[in-house]
Amino acid sequence: MKQIFTNLADIIFPPKCIGCGVVFDGNNSHFCGHCFAKINFIKSPLCHCCGIPYLGDEESNHLCGNCISTKPHFISARAVGQFDGVLLDAIHQFKYRGNIAIGKALGELMAENEYPSLNIKEYSLIIPVPLHLKRLKERGFNQSAILAKTLAKKFRMPLDITSFKRCAYTEPQVRLKKQEREANVKGAFEVTDRRKIAGQKVILVDDVYTTGNTVKECARMLVKNKAEQVAVLTLARVI
Repeated sequence: MKQIFTNLADIIFPPKCIGCGVVFDGNNSHFCGHCFAKINFIKSPLCHCCGIPYLGDEESNHLCGNCISTKPHFISARAVGQFDGVLLDAIHQFKYRGNIAIGKALGELMAENEYPSLNIKEYSLIIPVPLHLKRLKERGFNQSAILAKTLAKKFRMPLDITSFKRCAYTEPQVRLKKQEREANVKGAFEVTDRRKIAGQKVILVDDVYTTGNTVKECARMLVKNKAEQVAVLTLARVI
């Protein structure tokens, strides 16, 4: 019966590509073939810790110089694709124009993607990077929570949006210079219920990995509060 209603909805409201808006046969994707081919998916070889791809003659995954000199508190960070082109436009429609439907579609893209050396099923809890209450009221939604909810549903994993919060209202990272971003998020997050974090293998979800300072600080606080380990999963990454 569910499939009948789905097919009927597709006839009345045919699926449109979230990249270019053209009506197409969805085939379990939210992008038409042309737009899907334009997504710069991140694959190996890459740093097996922070996930930055190697674009030269590298042949295998290995630690990058930054992770060798200063190892993050997360065990690995992975992203679907590079923050450019079709993926960048879709994220902007979701995040800044409030198109929640696109956000859910992007969450499904995250859930369906395969990530080098990261098996989501090995983890026990999904946590989105939280927004400060003031920013949540300004935007009306937490984009990371929408992505995390889709992942949790897909993998039938618990989603926790209450035990980890942003306690400081800070300047948006996008407005700051690279060297200012680490200081901006230092001490900006706190765990409100350590019992729900302790012993968990956490997937930390965000929309974009830029310098990594936000997720690094989040991972630090989660590990400090006895999370067994933290992996970061983002929709896109700035290269």
